Amino acid sequence: MNGAESLINTLVANGVDLCFTNPGTSEMHFVAALDEVPGMRCVLGLFEGVVSGAADGYARMAGKPAATLLHLGPGLGNALANVHNARKGHVPMLNIIGDHATTHRQFDAPLSSDIAGIAGPVSHWVHTCERPEHIAEDAAEAVRRAAAGQVATLILPADVSWGDSPGGAGPVVARPGSAPVPAERLQKALGMLRAGKRTGIMLGGRDVSGEQTLLASRIARATGARVFTDTFPTRVRRGAGTGRVERLPYLAEFALDALKGLEQLILVGAASPVSFFAYPDLPGRLAPEGCDELVLAQPGEDIEQALERLLELLDAVNVSPDVYPLELPELPSGELDANSVAQSLAHYLPENAIVVDEGITGGMACFPMTACAQPHDWLNQTGGAIGWGLPAAVGAALACPDRRVICLEGDGSAMYTLQALWTMAREHLDITVVIFNNRRYGILELEFQRTGARGGTPGPKAASSLNIGSPDMDFVDMARGMGVSASTVATIDEFKQALEQALAAPGPRLIDVLL
Repeated sequence: MNGAESLINTLVANGVDLCFTNPGTSEMHFVAALDEVPGMRCVLGLFEGVVSGAADGYARMAGKPAATLLHLGPGLGNALANVHNARKGHVPMLNIIGDHATTHRQFDAPLSSDIAGIAGPVSHWVHTCERPEHIAEDAAEAVRRAAAGQVATLILPADVSWGDSPGGAGPVVARPGSAPVPAERLQKALGMLRAGKRTGIMLGGRDVSGEQTLLASRIARATGARVFTDTFPTRVRRGAGTGRVERLPYLAEFALDALKGLEQLILVGAASPVSFFAYPDLPGRLAPEGCDELVLAQPGEDIEQALERLLELLDAVNVSPDVYPLELPELPSGELDANSVAQSLAHYLPENAIVVDEGITGGMACFPMTACAQPHDWLNQTGGAIGWGLPAAVGAALACPDRRVICLEGDGSAMYTLQALWTMAREHLDITVVIFNNRRYGILELEFQRTGARGGTPGPKAASSLNIGSPDMDFVDMARGMGVSASTVATIDEFKQALEQALAAPGPRLIDVLL
């Protein structure tokens, strides 16, 4: 058994049975081992950003890491944006980076680079395996790290991959469960909730479950506290039957207003809220000045148990939650715009669907409009690096093949990782992609105004850098060229028909919505 075979055996034994890859020469022995070791499924992406984004979406829905296989430092560099997004979302990820053979490092070959230096800022753990007999142990440690919600990066020189590994597969590692929240923090939270002050509870972390929203709603009803999620929770259960929870707005002005007057803020898996960027005359910290904050639970801790325990301490276990009813909007008529698209989505959204949201400005209306839709999971763009949505939809669909995935995608963001459409077609994934096609970087136009640059009004050169028309991009032709059925819609009636048909048909479909 060589090192690559030992590595794959170790991964499979530990439940890591899916690998997203775009390999090169240094990874050929790993690729060869895929045919020698049963149990590992390999999914090809045509760009490394697709590979890492798909691994992110898969882990969010499968609750366990997939592996990525990337080619040297440049391959990792191409994947970096979506590894960053995964790290910000506390998403488990296991990256295997092929490297030159240890004997070849001395030559500074064209693809030589500081892989560990590139990986470090977006990884919790980086390790280079130097000998084939160590690979099983190193792989097991990488799994252990990733399973704990970390980004683990294992660098694999080519001669370690092809060298003899007499020990075979490594051990099955113990995966620690979520750590309980310490009693002293619970007592502090209890004191805050009983203090009679204006209090907020903010949920976050890897997964804001439906049960968490119900528990938090019950605490709110018992104490008068307000419940929020952070702006872009990694995964959140929504729709009919979930607890009423406010979402902290993205725009700093609106977020400041939402939190205005709070005297206390209890953070449950969420970080202290800050604005995405600095703006003239606006504070970066969003909680009011003087607001006391308590970190009740970290993302890796047992959030649900902490909320249950708080209810018990409050003597409020019999308090009922305030839940969203099932209220499907009527189908819209009139103009095709962001609101009518959102209304149609809320009407047609299938029960237990997965919504991957990178709609940016075009899709902003979809989140509030679907609050009372059929129950569903909503995946958010956690790190701000665009080009995540299409790949994440691939990963989510592979993790949950029995569920419909709907990807809300901006036209500018789509062009970062459009190659994900090819993987959708190749894997026959049930994904409906809705492109909000406004032919501009709408979010940047908004931010130009808010930053006050040039008085908030771009000149002709600045405006041209925010406009992505001329020529207009033809998403239908691009999608069909990669094997995905597609159509363009210019009226709301056309959109309703296209959406209904796409959700009823197997395989990937793309709807290009001309806003």
